[in-house]
Amino acid sequence: MPPAAADAASATTFARRLLRWFGRHGRHDLPWQHPRTPYRVWLSEIMLQQTQVATVVPYFLRFVERFPDIAALARASTDDVMAHWAGLGYYARARNLHAAARRCVELHDSELPRDFDALLALPGIGRSTAGAILAQAWGERFPILDGNVKRVLARFHGIDGWPGTPAAEKRLWQLAEEHVRLVPIRRIADYTQAQMDFGALLCTRGKPDCNACPLRSDCVALRSGRVGALPTPRPAKVLPEREATALWLENASGELLLQRRPPAGIWASLWTLPQAETDAAMRDWFATHLRGDYDAAEELPVLVHTFSHYRLHLRPLRLRKLVSRAAVRDNDDLRWVSRDALASLGLPAPIRKLLES
Repeated sequence: MPPAAADAASATTFARRLLRWFGRHGRHDLPWQHPRTPYRVWLSEIMLQQTQVATVVPYFLRFVERFPDIAALARASTDDVMAHWAGLGYYARARNLHAAARRCVELHDSELPRDFDALLALPGIGRSTAGAILAQAWGERFPILDGNVKRVLARFHGIDGWPGTPAAEKRLWQLAEEHVRLVPIRRIADYTQAQMDFGALLCTRGKPDCNACPLRSDCVALRSGRVGALPTPRPAKVLPEREATALWLENASGELLLQRRPPAGIWASLWTLPQAETDAAMRDWFATHLRGDYDAAEELPVLVHTFSHYRLHLRPLRLRKLVSRAAVRDNDDLRWVSRDALASLGLPAPIRKLLES
C-alpha cells in the first residue's frame, strides 16, 4: 500500500481550508452543540455511530429529555433505556451506554472522565469516540477517525486499501494525528466537527461535490481520477440466509405475550415475540408454556430483516383470543403487555412495525 501523501505545504493548509469551509457551510445548530456538555457530546457520538444525523436528532432530543445527565441514565431500568433507543438499531450501543453511565457513577462521581485512558476503559468507547469527546467537550488536541474522516483522508492523501485493514487504518491514524497537530488549540472543537460535516455533506461516499471542494487543488484522488475508487471498498461477502418462526399471541383481554431476548446476541435485552429457529421448536415451546391449538394460528406474511452478518426471514404466526392469560404468569422473560404499554418497552423496529400494522 503506497502511502502517497500530499506535499507538506498542502497538508499545512488542510485544516485552515477545512475550517474556512466549516464556517460557511458546516452544521452549527445541532442539539448536542447547545449546550456542548461532555454528556451530550458522548451521547451524540454513540448515537451517530453508523447512523445519520437526521435520524439521530429526534432520538437524541427524547433521550436527553428523559435522561438529562449521567446520574439519571445510570438510575434508569434497562427497559426504560431500551424503549428510548428502540428504532435506532445496533442495540449494543444502548447497553454499553447504560453500563458506562453506571460505571461513571461508581468511579467518576457521576461525571465523564477527562482522561483518554479512563474514557477508553468505559464500555462502548473506542479510540475515535474518546478523541471526539475530549476534542469537542474540552478542546483537547486529539484526532478522530470515523467513517467520514477515513474517506476524506483516503481521498486527499491517495491511500489505497480497505480502511478496515490494520495497515490502512494505521496510516490513516498517522495522517489524522499530523493534521490535528497543526490546528490552533482554540479551534479544535470546530475542526473535529468540520471533518465529520465535510465527509457527510461534501466529500460523500456516492456523489462527492469535487467542484465545490476547498481541498480539490491538492486532492490526490481527484488528481489521479480515483475519487470513486477511494477509499477502497470492503471486500464483498454474501450474507447467509436464516429462517425463524415467531408467535404473535393475544389473550382474551387483547394483551400480547412478549419475551425478553437474552442479554447477548441479536436484539439483546429487547422485548419481542416468542421466537424459535424452526416450526417444530416453536411448537414445542408453545406446548410447554401455553394451552391452546397451535395449528389454529394464522400465518402472516414473512418479515425479512437484514442484520450486519445475516439476513433473517421471520415467519409470524398469530393466535388471537385463544390463550388464557393464566396460562403464562409474568416473569423476567415473559410478559403480557397491553397495546398501550408497548411504547414503554424496547422493541426491535421490525417487530414494533409488525405489531402496529
